[in-house]
Amino acid sequence: MAKKAKTAFVCTECGADSPRWAGQCTSCGAWNVIKEVRLGQDENAYLPSKAGYAGSRSEVQLLSEVDLARAERLSTGLLEFDRVLGGGIVLGSVVLIGGAPGAGKSTLLLQVIAHAAQRGGSVLYVSGEESLQQIAERAHRLKLQTSGIKMLAETSVQRICEIVDSERPHILIIDSIQVMHTNTSDSAPGSVSQVRESASYLTQYAKRNNVSIFMIGHVTKDQSLAGPMTLSHIVDAQVVLSSTDDARFRVLRADKNRFGSIGELGFFSMESTGLKEIKNPSAMFLSRSAELAAGSAVTVLWEGTRPLLVEIQALVTESQYGNPRRLAVGFEQNRLAMLLAVLAKHGGVFTANDEIYANVVGGIKVSETSSDLSIVLSVVSSLKDRPIAHDVFCFGEIGLNGEIRPVANGHARLNEAAKHGFKRAIIPKANAPKEALSGLQIYAVKNLAEALAVLGDL
Repeated sequence: MAKKAKTAFVCTECGADSPRWAGQCTSCGAWNVIKEVRLGQDENAYLPSKAGYAGSRSEVQLLSEVDLARAERLSTGLLEFDRVLGGGIVLGSVVLIGGAPGAGKSTLLLQVIAHAAQRGGSVLYVSGEESLQQIAERAHRLKLQTSGIKMLAETSVQRICEIVDSERPHILIIDSIQVMHTNTSDSAPGSVSQVRESASYLTQYAKRNNVSIFMIGHVTKDQSLAGPMTLSHIVDAQVVLSSTDDARFRVLRADKNRFGSIGELGFFSMESTGLKEIKNPSAMFLSRSAELAAGSAVTVLWEGTRPLLVEIQALVTESQYGNPRRLAVGFEQNRLAMLLAVLAKHGGVFTANDEIYANVVGGIKVSETSSDLSIVLSVVSSLKDRPIAHDVFCFGEIGLNGEIRPVANGHARLNEAAKHGFKRAIIPKANAPKEALSGLQIYAVKNLAEALAVLGDL
């Protein structure tokens, strides 16, 4: 007698499980979104309950006896992509790559598998959105060697895994995870439950068979990956490809990586032959005009494993209304408000009646606090209409008591700025090097008042 398939009730909006059907989801509050999902249909399905995470039967093991052998990695052919992944593609890993339409996700992965095929690797590109002819035309336009690239037009994950069993590729591309479906769920492709079940199915297959899988994912209006949050937990790495203010450039950021640094950035330029890596991204963000302009300051960020020079701009203008605006692009607006309060309290510079606009040039998103000093100095420069010289840069975190706090990797930041021709630096006193750096004059400051005094003397 056939076993009855187990079922669960899942919210298609938030992915929450429920023991029974209900008209309203108790987690997100949405109405008429609870759907019945079949958890298993046959003995050959790749179900989580049948095996451990790595695809074999789970056994208790001492942590001291775990094999520490380094995971084997494959090069993508692009050093910037390898950097974001932590050194290359780990065999058996699952990487989710997201981005807005036209960002270059399919182009990037097509270049990766073309490089792998040239090196003798077995690759398979599964398309669920575009026809094989469209992909062939793109590869021809990019002038890629396509003789070793295998293609498949399919949306059923069960059927895909059956074909992978026979083809045995090293790298599998899924384009995209939002159109894939599994027969363990009755909901429509693209729904929360289908995306979650399809990603889980493919991930378990990758671990069992040591196949590296790249899943392309769609993004929402706020540039976050579409689908349930569990999708981020299922995969090993999650990267997002986005464009900068200049449409020619692309930035690849690692939001999650079990095999490397989180927050690592890779920089590319979009050309007629595909994405080309930019080996010196600091030069890309420092294309400043020859004329000095007030309200501009250069800082050195630490992104992943390397320093990055960027320009911070501020515009201070008299408010025409009763409620002055505070607008920040590229960093948190609340942090701008906090820094302005510290500037008034401990720097004696009041901006309560002025509108202030601050921007990180190039479309970079600043997630660390080392840019605090450059933001404040650019605001003061714009307010007093006193430009900061082109050979001056600064970095440092500002505390609520007006102190300039040190930041990590200070010496590497100084060396990066000196390499690009900067001669003077305003930095926290704790980051001052013990020995003088050739060609670099350092102004080490303890608090905001000292930093403003140095700025006035430059």
